[in-house]
Amino acid sequence: MRLILCFALIVGSLVAAENPMSLQFTGVKTTHVMSDGSLKEVLIERHSDVTCNVVGINPEAIFSGDYAGKNVPPACKKSFVTTVGKVQPMSFAQGVTTVGEVEVLDFIQNKANVKPDEYILIDARKSDWYEQLTIPSSVNIPFDEIEYDEAIPEDFERVQKLLGFHALGSTYDFSHAKTALFFCNGIWCVQSRLAIEKLIKMGYPKEKLLWYRGGLQDWLLLGFSAISPKR
Repeated sequence: MRLILCFALIVGSLVAAENPMSLQFTGVKTTHVMSDGSLKEVLIERHSDVTCNVVGINPEAIFSGDYAGKNVPPACKKSFVTTVGKVQPMSFAQGVTTVGEVEVLDFIQNKANVKPDEYILIDARKSDWYEQLTIPSSVNIPFDEIEYDEAIPEDFERVQKLLGFHALGSTYDFSHAKTALFFCNGIWCVQSRLAIEKLIKMGYPKEKLLWYRGGLQDWLLLGFSAISPKR
């Protein structure tokens, strides 16, 4: 049997209607650092076509042959690749907290926006992925730059500056390290996990590391806005 590469799922206002708590952070304003260093104010909100508000939810609509039901309007579906990478566990390191979308929104609005010297949202993917699309207010720290490289020492210096730690002899001083929330492409992406594991190996406090396992794919699936830093 051939593997199904993509599937569609109902998202948007229907999900919000079933779980009112998911609406509590809709409309979060935040500042995003563009690729040229400039600042841009962006609004994180959920997007859904008005026609999706009247689509009935039943088992056939969600679990039929095409996963979203033949009668579900195209505007109420999203398709995404499911056979990339390796599915990640819910927890991979004791002391590191795994979070979902509501916690990410709370982190952006009530922590990173309020105390940027203490909190930071990190997109751990390489720059070409980040520049295409990312979560508003995130800062790009590619996972493969979180270690000293004699060929490109300035990359690691940037990592230290952004995360608030510095070298202290043969070790590092994490006394002023920021609480960092990491994400990458989705539950099948290992890049954010690798970034966190590298920091733990260096001695970064686990209680200051958060992991958004769902990543950008779940973020978009649930209808939240994203931004292209190149624009």
